[in-house]
Amino acid sequence: MARSFPVGRVDLSKEVVKLRKVKLYALSTCGWCRKTKRFLDANNVDYEYEYVDLLTGNDKVRALAEVEQYNPRKSFPTVVVQNGDTHVVIGYKESRLREVLGL
Repeated sequence: MARSFPVGRVDLSKEVVKLRKVKLYALSTCGWCRKTKRFLDANNVDYEYEYVDLLTGNDKVRALAEVEQYNPRKSFPTVVVQNGDTHVVIGYKESRLREVLGL
């Protein structure tokens, strides 16, 4: 005899959040960078960040090359969101951050 299971809706939004990767490239002296970091923290976004101006040697060269890949002007903050697609937010743009982060 076959067993039946109830059919229902499954909320995968939390699973999708786990699959995204968020990286903030910032300067330690940048007010807009601090504001972006506070926004991510306040919205419980799991993210990595680098203060590019505090890096040295090859680490700094690598980070600047990564930023330039997404933002040829190399301005800060630069937020890269990868969730299947890659979205880049340059500068502090709260509405755009909410959109690409699904908040």
